[in-house]
This record gives sequence, C-alpha cells and structure tokens, in this order.
Amino acid sequence: MITPRQAARQRRHRRRLMLGATSALIAAGILTHLVMTLLPDRNTDPEPAAAAPLATTQVEATAARETGTPTATASATGSPTPTPTASSTGSPAPTSAATTTSARPAPTDSPRTKREPATTSQAGRLQPNTTYKGVATAYEAGDGNGACLFGPSPDLMIAAMNTTDYETSKACGAYVLVRAANGKSITVRITNECPLPCAPGQIDLSRQAFAALADLKVGRIPITWSLVSPSTSDTISVRYKTGSSAHWCALQAIGHRNPLARLEVSTASGWRQLSRTAYNYFISADGSGCGSAIRLTDIYGERLTINGITVRPNVVQPARVQFARH
Repeated sequence: MITPRQAARQRRHRRRLMLGATSALIAAGILTHLVMTLLPDRNTDPEPAAAAPLATTQVEATAARETGTPTATASATGSPTPTPTASSTGSPAPTSAATTTSARPAPTDSPRTKREPATTSQAGRLQPNTTYKGVATAYEAGDGNGACLFGPSPDLMIAAMNTTDYETSKACGAYVLVRAANGKSITVRITNECPLPCAPGQIDLSRQAFAALADLKVGRIPITWSLVSPSTSDTISVRYKTGSSAHWCALQAIGHRNPLARLEVSTASGWRQLSRTAYNYFISADGSGCGSAIRLTDIYGERLTINGITVRPNVVQPARVQFARH
C-alpha cells in the first residue's frame, strides 16, 4: 500500500518528466526554425541581375524614340544626314529608310537629292510584270505634246493611253512595250490620253510608232503590251505651273523612268501628298509646301527627295536624279 508521502513523491517525479519532455520539444522546434531560416530559398531567381541590362536597354531605346533625337545616317552623297522623326502633332515624317542610300543610285545623284530603296508596289491599274491585250490605232501627234502637258517631245515614239488605263494621268510618262501579232514591237512613252470610244487595253500610237508595227492603211491591229523600265540617260526635272506662287501652286515631274505614283511636299507638319489632276499636275490649293522639298514615289515604291526647287512658274528645273531600273 502506497503511503500519501510516496504518492506525492511520484506526482512530483511525473511533473519533472513532463516538463523535461516539453522543454525538449520547444528546443527542437527552435532548432528546426533556425536551420530552415539559414537554408537558401529554392524559389528565388538564381540570376536576378541578368535581367537588369535588358531592361535598361529597352528603356533607353524607348526614350530615344519618344524624344525624337535625330540619328545620323548616310545620304546619297555618303555624308551623315539627320533623320527627322514624327513631329509632336503626329504628322508623318520621313522614316529611317528615307535616308538610306539606294542599292542602285543613279550616277547623277546630287547632294540635294536623297534616294530611298523601293518598298511595296504603288501601282494602280498599270501593274509591273503584267501583259495587257488590246488594239492599236494611230493619231497625228504633232509636236508630241498632249494631255500630260510634258510639252513637245524630243521624239515621236509616243502614244495616248485609253481613258480607263490613263487613270487620271497615272499613266503619264510610262514606257510601254507594244507587240503586234506579226512579231514586230516598239517601245513608246505615254504623253497623251485617248478618250472614248477608246476601250480599256487600247493604245493610240503616233503615226510614226504605228508605222513601225504595220502599214498605216491597216488602221487597227491587235496587240499585247506591258510596262518597261528602260535604260535612259535622261534625268528627272520639276516644273511649277504658270500662276504658281507661295499661296497656290501646281507642279509636275518630267522625264521619270518609271510611272509616278505620288508627289509630296514638305510642310511644317510633315510630308503632304498632293492631289493629281487629269492634266498631270499636282496641286497645293492653299500654298502649303510650295517651294519646299519634294518627294517623288514611283510605282515600285522607290522614293526620291529633292531639295532646291523653287517656285519659278513654267520653268523646267533639273533635279539631276533618276529612279532605278526594273
């Protein structure tokens, strides 16, 4: 039989065992916490610094675009030229391609002219590498002047394009290779429009050009024809129309190897495309851009920027440049 004193001694012993066990558990917990704290975190990016240079580069590049800092690039003469960027008004301005030297610069390129490589086709109805069918007729061409208002032609290997394919003078200045069913062919330059009843595909040749294909007495022959980009020593000139001034002007390009797709003038808010008339002049009705830099684009997408052409009505001013041959 356990006496009260023995029972009390056993209770004190059990309490000491329980306190010891609790203390051991607490110590083990603390030790575990310390070990886990000192171990490396496996979810952390092992190379966080590697991303920093990339972020810095992107920010700097973005800042350069937003501030519009000019970039020195090569002009047609090979000299560094600042490339303008879009203005604060959001108006279009020449891109970096505008100052890139063309892979095939004309030998007559001057410092006042910038060439840009061809981009996408700007052609309308007249498409490169396309064969058209129609008929050829003949007309008395006189001195070679016509609806395109180029003035007298140095030769009479010229033609008038039907109204449909003339397309509001887009065909003006185009060189066309005409082939007859008998195997003969002739290259002519479009200087005129052939109104109705001339049908789509029809070309009205000068009498001299028609005679190179068939007897004039025949009067009408089936043909096929296509655009060509000929070899030529001629260069482009620009002419302001009679009556042009700083308040209203109309201008045209003369002597371009390839059909002209658009004409733009430089303004305070960027490049402005001018509307083309059926008589082959581009008009600025409010005078904006009159006398400033001119940008020409052919149907192949090549652009030429010409400086130094002033408003001198009815004066042919040489630009001393030419589009690339295709």
